[in-house]
Amino acid sequence: MIELRQLRQFVVVAEELHFHRAARRLNMSQPPLSAAIRRLEADIGEALIVRGNRHNTLTAAGAALLVEARSTLAQAAQCAPAARDAAHGVRGRVRLGYVGSAMYGRLPETVRTFRRAYPAVGLDLEERTTARQIAALRQGETDLALVLPPIADSTDLSFADFDTDCLAIAIAREHPLADKPMLAVEDLAEASFVFWPAHEGRGFYQRAVDLCLRAGFEPRIVQHAEQMHGVIALVAADVGVAIVPASMAGVHRPDVVYRPITTADAVFELCWCWRAERETPALANLVAFAGPPPG
Repeated sequence: MIELRQLRQFVVVAEELHFHRAARRLNMSQPPLSAAIRRLEADIGEALIVRGNRHNTLTAAGAALLVEARSTLAQAAQCAPAARDAAHGVRGRVRLGYVGSAMYGRLPETVRTFRRAYPAVGLDLEERTTARQIAALRQGETDLALVLPPIADSTDLSFADFDTDCLAIAIAREHPLADKPMLAVEDLAEASFVFWPAHEGRGFYQRAVDLCLRAGFEPRIVQHAEQMHGVIALVAADVGVAIVPASMAGVHRPDVVYRPITTADAVFELCWCWRAERETPALANLVAFAGPPPG
């Protein structure tokens, strides 16, 4: 097994091509250095240096070893800093899942500024529903999830608040209610609704249903779509109206309008979620960097 010490000694000898000068650079006497190079040659099974009376030269094997030895020593020099960086969360990788609507709130700015502050931390982003993110966390397929609470049976999970958003009504531009600048939930009592499957995001689903129930009616759900973009497409087709995050207004379609809801509590939350036993310094830095919802 070749040791780093041997490689350092060989590199100095190869650079000097003079054992006495090399020994002086290495702060050692010449005989032990000469013996060390001979042992290295024996370990490799090839001559590395052609020794002459006046000049030493590298053999083909020695020239090749010099290239590899310099590369190996450079990599070895980065081992300790890399370990320290990883321990402090300034180097690493975080697999980040998110619900689609998060991309219309704080998430893009958070990702952009975090990458600038921590350029050696890689972020792998993947859009998933809340339910699929929780499953991915438990199966070790993702590290950090941005989900819509509440989460049932969450004793094995850690949470941190990230963002809040108002709810709005997405409605086809030709719908009779589209002319109103704001809508009360009660205005939708006779409307058909587009929802997403409850099992894919029960927290948000139940939030929308509860708004309707408090307004005195049960929503008549005529169609489901698993992603918010699918919901908006069905709204554009005038299949029904939908209760969506107000930030979804960033999904501009000429055939869909978004109207604020007059109800004061028409809001929802987004939160970080992760497995505590799998928390890494880089993950902790991302959650802390993002901070709580503004205001």
